[in-house]
Amino acid sequence: MIRLENNLASIKQTLDDILTIDGAMCAAVVDADSGMMLGAAGSGVDMEVAAAGNTEVVRAKLKTMRALGLSDVIEDILITLGKQYHIIRPSASKEGVFLYVVLDKQRANLALARRKTQEVDKLMDF
Repeated sequence: MIRLENNLASIKQTLDDILTIDGAMCAAVVDADSGMMLGAAGSGVDMEVAAAGNTEVVRAKLKTMRALGLSDVIEDILITLGKQYHIIRPSASKEGVFLYVVLDKQRANLALARRKTQEVDKLMDF
């Protein structure tokens, strides 16, 4: 039980760190195998739907990479909408997990947001 509580606290800290990004609206830590959220914070997007849908995005990209014979890893996937940026970052430190971040395009600095997401990924401890 203590381990689960520690994991939840660490996931909460990860999400709190992500939400310090200028323009961050919401974020989630997602199990890439099941599409289930391990945790979410913020508002503006139905995170359960987003977690499941973005799991399919990650799977599709990995399948395409295999079909092309690419021996590489996904650093992040950026989806640019009219009013938002969506960053999907498969974790380099936690296999089978990805970070999902929604940013307000008017307030966010995309380069800084990508860098902060990378830093948070390295610090995940759960």
